Amino acid sequence: MSYIFISSLAGVGFATRQIANLTKPTTIIEVDGDKITIKTQSTFKSTEISFKLGEEFDETTADDRHVKSIVTLDGGKLVHVQKWEGKETSLVRELKDGKLILTLTMGNVISTRTYQKAE
Repeated sequence: MSYIFISSLAGVGFATRQIANLTKPTTIIEVDGDKITIKTQSTFKSTEISFKLGEEFDETTADDRHVKSIVTLDGGKLVHVQKWEGKETSLVRELKDGKLILTLTMGNVISTRTYQKAE
């Protein structure tokens, strides 16, 4: 599956938000047996993670945080939790009306990205 970002970011720093608003990242989700790979590609920065559901793994985020991550499947949603230095972020990916909705949460700050399927 390949999706293109069509919404803007909220709840992030001014400079990052300005750059992110100018980019249109593509997210590619691939499944190979029990291994899932999520690639996020843009002209600003690209990332790739590979994991097995329910197994913790080391991840370096797009903003260079070194986190411990775990991804689970909950009611058809991919729930990705990142932990570092006593902090926690969650990224929930779900399909709604043919679009990929990514909800990012840290504390009481929530950002939603909406991707439409690439043609």
